Amino acid sequence: MNVGIIILCRYDSTRLPGKILKKIGAKTVLEYIYDRLSLVTGAQSIIVATSNEKNDDKIAEFCSNNDIKCYRGVNENVANRILTCAQENRFDYFIRINGDNVFPDPVLIDEMVGIAIEGGYDFVSNVKGRTFPIGMCVEILKTEFYKDIVGEFNDPSHFEHVTLYLYENGALNNAFFYTNETCPQASGMKLALDNEEDFVFLNSIVRKMKKPHTAYSLKEIYELSKN
Repeated sequence: MNVGIIILCRYDSTRLPGKILKKIGAKTVLEYIYDRLSLVTGAQSIIVATSNEKNDDKIAEFCSNNDIKCYRGVNENVANRILTCAQENRFDYFIRINGDNVFPDPVLIDEMVGIAIEGGYDFVSNVKGRTFPIGMCVEILKTEFYKDIVGEFNDPSHFEHVTLYLYENGALNNAFFYTNETCPQASGMKLALDNEEDFVFLNSIVRKMKKPHTAYSLKEIYELSKN
């Protein structure tokens, strides 16, 4: 079973331009994401999927200089970009990670990959119910299922927000929704990087870290945020 992680990101951001390459401590946001995803044992590839717009040349160049695979596709049609990336890399399943999710949890992702493969699910998500922090979202899709479902998209928002249609239209007959039972107190927390306030908050967490950031679980990150 060929499973790939796809990190969706753009350089442009209205609220925080260039956030994917901004540094938190000594590392860029993309390095934090990539380092943590590198610990996922259930995926064979990690690919950054950005657009073919000139603004995103910076991302492609950074990836090239750091031996990170990069795929470039259509700008506004993000659904097409992620699907084409998955198809060209022959992924049976792809794991969608947003480029503003600084601390993805590799243990969580491996558990969800196992559920997807063993259960033969089309879609496995930890988003429904928002039991995990914003910024720790994981969605795993069977590529053939997503190819079929994209043909039903009927609104521009479905192409921009690649799984919105699934939640809105109940096209989830073969889905599994993972809930946060290890650190439920973190459900209202925000770990996504959207604006300057988030940037300051995430920096404050990193400054408190006494071991490599990859060694921190959600519970430990939550505790750092409260101390």
